[in-house]
Amino acid sequence: MGIEFSYAAETAFVSPTLLKIGVRHQQMTLVWALSPLVGFFVCPILGSLSDRCKLNMGRRRPFILLLSIGIVIGLILVPNGEFLGYWFGDENEYYHESKVRNAYSHPWGIFFTILGTVLLDFDADACQSPARAYLLDVCVPEDHAKGLSTFTVMAGLGGFFGYSMSGLNWDETEIGRSLGGHVKAVFSIITVIFVTCVTVTLTSFSEIPLWVLSNSQSKIYVQDQEPSRQNSATYGTFEEMEADSPDVYEQARSDAPIHDSNEINDIIETSFTTTCNVEMANEVKCSLQEKSVEIESLRHYLLSIVNMPFSLRMICLTNLFCWMAHVCYSLYFTDFVGEAVFKGDPKAAQGSERQIRYEEGVRFGCWGMAMYSLSCSFYSLIIDKLIARFRAKHVYVGGLIFYSIGMALMALTRAKLSVLIFSWTAGVMYSTLFTMPYLLVAHYHNLSTFDLNENGEAKRETSVRGLGTDIAIISSMVFLAQFILSLCMGTIITSSGTTTSVICTASVLSFCGALSATKIMYLDL
Repeated sequence: MGIEFSYAAETAFVSPTLLKIGVRHQQMTLVWALSPLVGFFVCPILGSLSDRCKLNMGRRRPFILLLSIGIVIGLILVPNGEFLGYWFGDENEYYHESKVRNAYSHPWGIFFTILGTVLLDFDADACQSPARAYLLDVCVPEDHAKGLSTFTVMAGLGGFFGYSMSGLNWDETEIGRSLGGHVKAVFSIITVIFVTCVTVTLTSFSEIPLWVLSNSQSKIYVQDQEPSRQNSATYGTFEEMEADSPDVYEQARSDAPIHDSNEINDIIETSFTTTCNVEMANEVKCSLQEKSVEIESLRHYLLSIVNMPFSLRMICLTNLFCWMAHVCYSLYFTDFVGEAVFKGDPKAAQGSERQIRYEEGVRFGCWGMAMYSLSCSFYSLIIDKLIARFRAKHVYVGGLIFYSIGMALMALTRAKLSVLIFSWTAGVMYSTLFTMPYLLVAHYHNLSTFDLNENGEAKRETSVRGLGTDIAIISSMVFLAQFILSLCMGTIITSSGTTTSVICTASVLSFCGALSATKIMYLDL
């Protein structure tokens, strides 16, 4: 939820902010290439490092904390970049007769704003991977669909409230005036909300450290449980013990019976556990059997990125099309509404009619994006039920086609009402790309199956693949999508002469994603 609040501020104000301080459309789109250029290569490596992290804090939470610090710095730099530039010697156009802005008068301001944009964009996208891996680690397989849908519901609510805040005119409120204006007020409030959400997340569940999971010769048993809990699924955390205490780990290790390592047949990367009803030598009535984790080298995980099975390649390709379609909407939507719908101009003189119309369009665009976030939450509440009834393939493909039609109709109408109505289709897309790829990856890992044999039957994988690594690979498609669009979107807008081309591109890319989704291996989902 906290990440979506920061996304709301980023997508609503970064593009208009860059345009207003003198950055041109074509240059502005190149700014968005900096973060994905770094993230596409770094994010999978962070996922591999996460799979091998042996800190007592756990495997995922250290990376969530590190990336969250980067998000906070970005939230501070973006709204204050222009004014930091004045401190470093930029010319203040408010003290000159000419109020037409250009990039040459704001070199430092542009630098700090771009730096904040890169930090905010990269860390917000990269933080999604350890957050999802953290969720899947502490959930049993039966709860993966429910956990991912809840994850998306919270994301949708965060986006809805974030965009709604951005849609308010804070310049007319006492809070807005005291915080320095509309943009600064929104970023300041969202920074506080984000820090609160991160704190709650990091203290919600204590992970079992990897060095405990990797001891393949020890198994931790639970003493006699209440009847109501005998058949319940258990999470991969210490619920009634202080998990970060070394004494607890040592006690758990010393109390665990020793078994021959040959008895352990299944090797997985996730840390979830399930209740075992098999009696074992009358030692206990019911035991919690921890599947062992084989720690491979970093080189092994990096090679697993290159040697991906076909099933993961198709998910990556589909996710790439989905993210390209969604990035068209999310990064350039408020600019589209301000220019194509409200007929405004971000570079018009301060206080002019066209500049005022553009500002109104940006705020109105925020309400459209609030609708998309709200629809994302609503759709996420039922997506697991839709999967159970119509199967995963129909839900995946149908969601992408629905978004494609919605964007096409929005581009054709270019009206205020269509901005609000057809933005709901973007919520269906966002919920789909937030849920389906990761549900499939978790399903592959749960079954240890990534391919089919010549008879079309599931073939069990013998090599070790890291869940965190695979999630990071899937998530890194957002960086590649953003990088590709940043290289060509400026040229597309300039050639067409209108920002409506952005929405048309989103429609086409979503249709391509629907076609590739038909080739994904769904197994029994």
